[in-house]
Amino acid sequence: MTDNPARIALDPFVTDLDGESARLLAAGPLVAAELPGGVPVWAVTHHAEARQLLTDRRLVKDIEVWGAWRRGEIPADWPLIGLANPGRSMLTVDGEEHRRLRSLVAQALTPRRVERMRERITELTNGLLDKLPPGDEVVDLKAAFAYPLPMYVISDLMGIDEADHPRLKVLFDKFFSTQTPPEEVVATLGELAAMMGKVVAARRAEPGDDLTSALIAASEGGDRLTDEEIVATLQLMVAAGHETTISLIVNAVVNLSAHPEQLALVRAGQAGWDAVVEETLRHSTPTSHVLIRFAAEDVPVGDQVIPAGDALIVSYGAIGRDEKAHGPTAAAFDITRASPTRHISFGHGPHVCPGAALSRLEAGVALPALYDRFPDLTLAVPRAELRHKPVVTQNDLYELPVRLKSSPSGG
Repeated sequence: MTDNPARIALDPFVTDLDGESARLLAAGPLVAAELPGGVPVWAVTHHAEARQLLTDRRLVKDIEVWGAWRRGEIPADWPLIGLANPGRSMLTVDGEEHRRLRSLVAQALTPRRVERMRERITELTNGLLDKLPPGDEVVDLKAAFAYPLPMYVISDLMGIDEADHPRLKVLFDKFFSTQTPPEEVVATLGELAAMMGKVVAARRAEPGDDLTSALIAASEGGDRLTDEEIVATLQLMVAAGHETTISLIVNAVVNLSAHPEQLALVRAGQAGWDAVVEETLRHSTPTSHVLIRFAAEDVPVGDQVIPAGDALIVSYGAIGRDEKAHGPTAAAFDITRASPTRHISFGHGPHVCPGAALSRLEAGVALPALYDRFPDLTLAVPRAELRHKPVVTQNDLYELPVRLKSSPSGG
């Protein structure tokens, strides 16, 4: 692969995500970047240009368009291969095929059906909060609350057995990590596909009121989904359906802990929890970078060009801090922005995340319930000591140590 010192290499250990996002943003709207493993890509880092490119039909999802892939420069055991080539789903097809697959998911995630899930999400939230110790001991809020809630919700939606949760956590940790050993990459992808295949087989034998059963029913009708498409769609929905919401809840708590005056405004009814959710999505977007789109022909971006055959990533961490879109205080977390610009942290155009409403609902239920139950919640360590997992696609912490009743000790 080409070694270009002018490229901004993404840190595989994510030791300074804010600093990296700032460097990408300052480098311009289109940046020569490098993914872990020495894989050269382009990164779109500004809001306006990202909106433009996310609707540009010359940028496609077919990995066969990627010159580096065709030339054999991307090994099958590259740690991020599962994100670049995850199987046939709406994440990897365009045009009519994309509309066909997406419409089936969208039918199951209508606003009415999502709203009907509020009662179940509230029940799960309260059950998890009941298990948290109310004393001054340190609690990993991610492990005890922010992780299990969205995993339970997406499992309910997709018809996944709770007994599979521990193994799925292990597999998805490997799936997203830049540090998964090469010899485990292919095995991880194979086991994930097998587990999703097991869910499909179970739902074929005993259909239920879940999205997997709905996809199977569609495959027996006019839409003719293949087993590969059902399995890949199920894997996509589970991966995106829990990882994004985990990070949204965790990052909201981190930001509110750093800005107790803003939390006070919310608790006094002077600002809404929806403002907390949207500002967290913008400022501390759960998805740092989305992989990958490929230029079917040369694509001009201002005075630059993405050459045909090159790959593009969408750097949402930088995009959310773009002052041209969000004003001169874009780098600050502020739920009281006078005229907030609508962010694109869930994507834009025909490829916007179909689960966005569900993620917003989960956070919108979880956060007020958490602070109603534990109004004195504080970080148990200084904010600077919180560690990011080695995941270049997600704004994801290893843990979130908090005290549920304590005086502030950090942040």
